[in-house]
Amino acid sequence: MTPRHHKPAAARHPDIQHLSYQPEGLYPLDLEIFRVSELQQRVGGEALASTYRYAFPTLIFVTQGTCLHLVDFEHVRCGPGSVLVLRPGKAHSFGDTQDWDGWMVLFRPEFLWAAAPAAQAQTPIDGLDGLPTAWVLGSDSAPVIAHAIAQMQQDTQTHAASLHVHALLRYQLYALLARLRMAHEQQSAQRVPPGRALQRFKAFELLVEKHFATWHQLPRYAQQLGCSEKSLVRASLEAAGVTPKAFISARIVLEAKRLLAHTTWPVARVAEGLGYSDLANFAKFFKREAGCTPTEFRCRQTAHQQGMAGRLQATASHPIPPRPTA
Repeated sequence: MTPRHHKPAAARHPDIQHLSYQPEGLYPLDLEIFRVSELQQRVGGEALASTYRYAFPTLIFVTQGTCLHLVDFEHVRCGPGSVLVLRPGKAHSFGDTQDWDGWMVLFRPEFLWAAAPAAQAQTPIDGLDGLPTAWVLGSDSAPVIAHAIAQMQQDTQTHAASLHVHALLRYQLYALLARLRMAHEQQSAQRVPPGRALQRFKAFELLVEKHFATWHQLPRYAQQLGCSEKSLVRASLEAAGVTPKAFISARIVLEAKRLLAHTTWPVARVAEGLGYSDLANFAKFFKREAGCTPTEFRCRQTAHQQGMAGRLQATASHPIPPRPTA
């Protein structure tokens, strides 16, 4: 899948297909909105069924039909009114379901920085904080979100100076994300964690994302954050419901799964890339966390991908009928 304005980036891992936001031609904006049906027509089902890692934040809002996405090895079923939030670095596949439609909203991670408060501008953010990976909007919220996205898409085609269009779209995107957060909070019955605990966990989360391949021990993170290990454990449990150790392990396993599924690297190289000099220790860790050995996991993923390819080939003779775009 290579959307019109988005090209594969230079991959850190040879077989993982990365997409970066790199507009082609004369498209001047740092945000793009299009219908999924348009993408299906442009690239075809086989490309959509492949797995990619996006370097840019992506929102998918389903307007009709049902679909089954694969997000970091978890199947996510979406129907009308569903919102799917893909943060940069997530491994995502549209699967082989084609009888659905919706909106895709893509933007550069730095697009929101220009309007961010000074305090937030010091920390890299993708603008998706506070949003889950997937949920279904209520009947009162879904039409509002659909209208907001359609209006933004129309405004991307405005013939005006890109400086002014960018400003308009930036604040529209802030408003859209704020509406999504409010809708989610109204639906959620979960207790909101205390502000200080959430801030500490967010700082920990950023450190894990940056150093998980080399920092495996809790004391290193606590030292970097300037707090005690007990304080970090308490903050992590209050904000995310997991211990910091479990959070670190889950991030390492997730990256191991990505490499095993989407590269041809030997298991030993995967282990080395994640900070394990001893292959046996890595295999033991992976089996404890994932319930199978690295080799078993890779074989399962290969079988799954081959089965999906066979289903796509069987349906290749039935093209998707054109759909009007909003």
